[in-house]
Amino acid sequence: MSGPSPRPDERRFDGTNRAAITALLTRVTRGESMAVDDLMSRLYPELKRLAAGIFRGERPGHTLQPTALVNEAYLRVFGSNTIDWRDRAHFFAVMARQIRRILVDHGRSTRAAKRGAGVARLNIDEIGDVGVLVNEDIVALDEALAVFEKEEPRAARVVELRYFGGLTESEVGEVLGVSMPTVSRDWQYARTWLFARLRSLDP
Repeated sequence: MSGPSPRPDERRFDGTNRAAITALLTRVTRGESMAVDDLMSRLYPELKRLAAGIFRGERPGHTLQPTALVNEAYLRVFGSNTIDWRDRAHFFAVMARQIRRILVDHGRSTRAAKRGAGVARLNIDEIGDVGVLVNEDIVALDEALAVFEKEEPRAARVVELRYFGGLTESEVGEVLGVSMPTVSRDWQYARTWLFARLRSLDP
């Protein structure tokens, strides 16, 4: 898990952008169906970029594609009970949780399809800020993260938000209500812990 690098498109998330998205999310919470369409038209390109980053390094023709990932996450989020949306960071936090679940479900299906033919463990050197192996290997990361979450729930959320949600340290701080230095410390500690855990699982 290499250290976070600045995102070149970070300037897109200025105050005007945040205010516009927050206003749309307020309308969605009120039950305005058109607001959902407006919201997704604004955020869909960003979600697609996130999904493309997640699939970086995957073999061509993978059964789960970025568009399908975004669409499935969208259906899970907006097809369930109404969420009391707070802001753009909260939206991406919810999407991060759904993306994690979708990827893990897909990984488990891939593992089951192999019927015990052997499961490759995640190569920890390939874990980056965004960009995961979208196959059964993601299950190893999810299982390690679940164990870590019992010991350090906040730091585990930092990993989920940064790794699966693509949030910046500042945005993670907004979601969790902590300072950027705290997010940075949690992120560094979590990566060290997960490295050790995944290394111990390597055959």
